[in-house]
Amino acid sequence: MSSNNRQATDNPTLGKSLNNELVVQATGVHKVYHTGQVSVPALRGVDLSVCRGEMVAIMGPSGSGKTTLLNCLSGLDIADQGQIAIEGVSLSEMSDKERTAYRARRMGFVFQFYNLLPVLSAVENVELPLLVSGVPLGEARERALDSLAQVGLVQRANHRPAELSGGERQRTTIARALVNRPALVWADEPTGDLDSETANEIMDVLVELNQEQRLTFILVTHDRAVGARCERIIRMRDGLVEEEQPVKLQEH
Repeated sequence: MSSNNRQATDNPTLGKSLNNELVVQATGVHKVYHTGQVSVPALRGVDLSVCRGEMVAIMGPSGSGKTTLLNCLSGLDIADQGQIAIEGVSLSEMSDKERTAYRARRMGFVFQFYNLLPVLSAVENVELPLLVSGVPLGEARERALDSLAQVGLVQRANHRPAELSGGERQRTTIARALVNRPALVWADEPTGDLDSETANEIMDVLVELNQEQRLTFILVTHDRAVGARCERIIRMRDGLVEEEQPVKLQEH
């Protein structure tokens, strides 16, 4: 029996979660980076399952493989070995073009440093992925405004990033991640560039979206306070999952 299954059996809360519909299933994932004559193993056989509606934090020291795992699971990078399925669809069986299209349709991304285009307003940044995908301008604008409303930022829709606070920029990034109505959202250090109060406000937004819309979130974070707001913490070390544990959620 795998360690994941043992934990599911030993812990009723985790077991109940794992009996739900799987959105992410990874088995034996390896990734090695080659720099000149040096090979650095970043992932060394990771097994991982995430169910629809879960909010999961991936934590661990620098160099433990957290971001590499997120990149491989989301198809931003290609695993050297192992199987990764998203909503039952194998990433390895897709072409690069198919993976790109799948990410655009079914995934959202939130990064630490926003990646907003400075010449565009908040609503223009949010609607941009839809326009690139061929959604008509009127529909894209309506969906972008709706997405901004979900994160409490519709009143700042016409402001450019330089006119927004750090928290408002990250809300814009979250709105952009939601605009394609994704099956799951990946977040890499989503509060890493924010002060503690603003970080907590951003986590309030993510938790509310998770609870009210059953959105699946997978977050990479160093921040224990962020991990404490999730339902489950996956701890990594040296390219392996060291431990999984459910979190006793508290009111905030």
